[in-house]
Amino acid sequence: MFKKDSKSYTDLLGKTNRIVEGTIIKGDITTSADFRLDGHLIGNFNSKGKIVIGPGGMVKGDIVCKNADIEGKFEGKIQVAEILSLKSKAVIHGEVICGKLAVEPGAEFSASCVMKPNVKTLPTQNESGTEEKTA
Repeated sequence: MFKKDSKSYTDLLGKTNRIVEGTIIKGDITTSADFRLDGHLIGNFNSKGKIVIGPGGMVKGDIVCKNADIEGKFEGKIQVAEILSLKSKAVIHGEVICGKLAVEPGAEFSASCVMKPNVKTLPTQNESGTEEKTA
C-alpha cells in the first residue's frame, strides 16, 4: 500500500542540505545529496555528492565524498573521489586523498596528500587465490 522509493543521486541534483552558523553537530552525517556546512561538525561525513565547508564552518573528523570545496577549517582525513578545492581562507590539518587538488593562494595546507585518479577496480588473482584486477 505505502511504498517508499529511495531517490537516486540524479533525483537529488540541485538539492542541498544546509547546516547554518552557530549549529554544532556531534555525530556522523550520511547523505546522497550535496551538503553545505557553515556550522561545526565533530564526527564523520559521508556523501555521494559534494560538501561545501563555508568560511565559518569547521569539521573535526573524517570526510568521504565525490567533490569538496573548503573555505573553513578541517581536521582529520578527507577522501575526495574527484576534485578537492581549497579556498584562500581554508585551514586543513590531517590526511588528504583526492583525484584532483586546487589550492588558492593563502590557504593553509598542513596535511599529507595522495592524489589518485579514478581507477576502476576489476577482479584479479591475489595470493589467497581469489581474483582481483585493477585497470
